[in-house]
Amino acid sequence: MADKEWPVFETVEMHTGGEPVRIIETGYPDIPGGSILAKRRYVRDNLDHFRKALMFEPRGHYDMYGVIPVPPSHPEAHLAVLFTHNEGYSTMCGHATIALGRYAIDKGLVPVVEPVTTVNIECPCGLVRAHVQVEKGVPGQVSFDSVPAFAFALSRLAATPTYGPVEVDIAYGGAFYALAPADTFGLDVRKSRTRDLVDAATEVTEAVKAQIPLHHPDDPDLAFLYGTILTDGNDEFSAEPTANICVFADAQVDRSPTGSGVTARIAAQAKRGQIKPGQQRLFESVTGCLFTGEIAEETRCGDFPAVRARVSGQSYYTGRSQFTIEAEDPLAKGFLLK
Repeated sequence: MADKEWPVFETVEMHTGGEPVRIIETGYPDIPGGSILAKRRYVRDNLDHFRKALMFEPRGHYDMYGVIPVPPSHPEAHLAVLFTHNEGYSTMCGHATIALGRYAIDKGLVPVVEPVTTVNIECPCGLVRAHVQVEKGVPGQVSFDSVPAFAFALSRLAATPTYGPVEVDIAYGGAFYALAPADTFGLDVRKSRTRDLVDAATEVTEAVKAQIPLHHPDDPDLAFLYGTILTDGNDEFSAEPTANICVFADAQVDRSPTGSGVTARIAAQAKRGQIKPGQQRLFESVTGCLFTGEIAEETRCGDFPAVRARVSGQSYYTGRSQFTIEAEDPLAKGFLLK
């Protein structure tokens, strides 16, 4: 029987490009905090056992991704969310934002306007506007306009144990990423084993975290490296898709092209003059899924020249779930195999 000390969790299951989106509709208690970042700190410090129960096995898996809806604090927001994964809580998630745009229409969270309905989503990084194509009441493709994204540092060296000094770009797209071509490590993002790509990206992440301090003009809670994106090196504007693999959190692999990662790549490309407003690029993931990305606006973030990226993709439903925890189950609170 279910443990009375644990709630029953009800979820909606979706995916974007193969990357899971588990929207946790019921089960969480009220989450206090005057701001979205305060709510993020509260769940991290007080409710992390729920994350482990829902993201880890046996209810989830190493690469599960979740969304926790919370009351908005931003006056323009239609909904507010926290993002969760195998290590903790992200500040931005593009693939989940694309799913949430469709979900908001289907749940009746916003008045529907055809052909495009705008859904304002308060994320830990700030307000993100999702634009949902709607035809005869049915939502389709979703685009979102990012928070200001910028190149934090270009061509920085980070010393790794296996590969020696590695040149990386560091860019912010709602979260900070290190960016490097896969051929730096003798790898190919389309052909190499995922395990080898993950190992190389993880070395870069650990090296950058240890050697390159980050800061964000808006809030110190945003100043952490979320992961590393290995690319095909095809950064100059082209009609051909550019492929990448995003390895984030605790060596977690994004099946989608990564919405915040595409945003970060566009910010770095814009800084180098490799993409301009009006140019739309295709970004390809390890599943072959494509996102489109472009510069929606040039702006600033503190002292950094910045852009707002517009990233587009499609999400799909995979089901609904109801999760319980039995008191006598020794593995009920979650585990991971690495």
